[in-house]
Amino acid sequence: MDLPFMVTTMTRRGLLTPGQPIRIASQLNALRRWGWSLAGELRQAAARDPGRTAVIDEHGTELTYQQLLDRAERMARSLRTGHGLQAGERIGVLCRNHHGLIETIVAATLLGVDAVLVNTGLSAAQLATVAEEQRLRVLVHDDEFTERVLGLPPELPRLDERAREELVAGALPGDLQPPERDGRIIVLTSGTTGAPKGARRPTPSGFGPLVSIIDRIPLHTRDRVMIAAPIFHTWGFAALQVCFALRATIVLHRRFDPAATLAALVAHRCDALFAVPVMVQRLMEVPPPAPRPQLKVVAVSGSALPGRLATGFMDVYGDVLYNLYGSTECSWASIAGPTELRAAPTTAGRPPHGTRVSILDAAGRPVPDGQVGRIFVGNEMLFEGYTSGASRESRDGLLDSGDLGRMTPEGLLFVDGRADDMIVSGGENVFPSEVENLLAQLPQVREVAVIGVADPEYGQRLAAFLALHPAETLDPEAVREYVRHYLARFAVPRDVVFVKYLPRNATGKVLARELRRYYG
Repeated sequence: MDLPFMVTTMTRRGLLTPGQPIRIASQLNALRRWGWSLAGELRQAAARDPGRTAVIDEHGTELTYQQLLDRAERMARSLRTGHGLQAGERIGVLCRNHHGLIETIVAATLLGVDAVLVNTGLSAAQLATVAEEQRLRVLVHDDEFTERVLGLPPELPRLDERAREELVAGALPGDLQPPERDGRIIVLTSGTTGAPKGARRPTPSGFGPLVSIIDRIPLHTRDRVMIAAPIFHTWGFAALQVCFALRATIVLHRRFDPAATLAALVAHRCDALFAVPVMVQRLMEVPPPAPRPQLKVVAVSGSALPGRLATGFMDVYGDVLYNLYGSTECSWASIAGPTELRAAPTTAGRPPHGTRVSILDAAGRPVPDGQVGRIFVGNEMLFEGYTSGASRESRDGLLDSGDLGRMTPEGLLFVDGRADDMIVSGGENVFPSEVENLLAQLPQVREVAVIGVADPEYGQRLAAFLALHPAETLDPEAVREYVRHYLARFAVPRDVVFVKYLPRNATGKVLARELRRYYG
């Protein structure tokens, strides 16, 4: 990334503001010694702004950056002396959003230990599989998951919230030195269609990844940011990294509740909110508070953002919505800001500085503008492969995102859906997301999912699952006629199923496998 661009962006976002020379020198020394791991980012923040509030939990716990670092260091020393953890080993972290989760991840990276961020929605059987496949040495978990971890091997140490506090309180004195290797963050893929896989996240090599994001999403140093997206998810963890780099104050709730979130945004005078799209939808279902949150940024990622939701949210809360399209494997590909979402509500936006996106055909050749192909992405933060040893197809330094999409002549990216979601019905290619976006515009529809199911005559057919707003009704044939009016005949769903709600995982993605159970 070119230096003038980085300097300009960092200046605009407040990263290069003057400060006490001794603080700046300490900050730079922390980055020199510890790099851009989460431990290094926390150390630089504590060096520059030790007394600034780093995190506020929903129950009133407030920790400064120096206090957060002290607690993480104490936990790291206890994990090393009490459990013999060594660089290169792995611990599991099964926690919701609170300061203990952050302390545990930082403690792992201080030791060069890999932290496996475990999805809180996993079943006991899935958790056992993850523990075995990831070769966990220790599992740190919230108290609410005590019963879920009972079936794990007895030789695997399990640390609940009391045990975690005892590690912090009972740490022996001593210094921590930078580990020989960086501890990796391992994020589990969503697992909406099968068992989750562990994806190794790289450690940033400098300011480049941060600058790419904050150039397009106007976050500033010392902002007050609520992270509602689960931190065990790539987007929530990315928000944590950005907040540490910006020395922001982070507001956390263990569970997402729309009314409580809005109240916290007002009470803590938050400048920004990191969320997943379904959370934005839930915010729209409760009356906006008075006064309304004075948000400058609402940044969403993790699943498709319905166009009607994007414009509807901005009509209520202002043009503050930013949608990042990416994945666990390729981090980010493009960002759509308010202007782009107003003009084209379903767009994924444009690649940020330093990112390449190409639309390729099955043979790996670029396709013309407007034509659907496979989305390949290149940036500084492509994943390092799955912990199983598998990876993704890459071409010319670009990684296969697993999605299909198209690029307009103006450079706007549109995502048509997962490559494995596209169905062939009667010889025609059909993208369920196109039908979903259309049905989401119906005022009666609260949420919708469209999937492909087996069909003896056509090979596959579309099935639409709709959850309606309270007291609303729709007729299945009226739904089909609506789609028939706007789309091709083969895009009309044969099946229209009304449900109370759509099954989702902890990050808000619809679980297609649960919907297919309607068909035995």
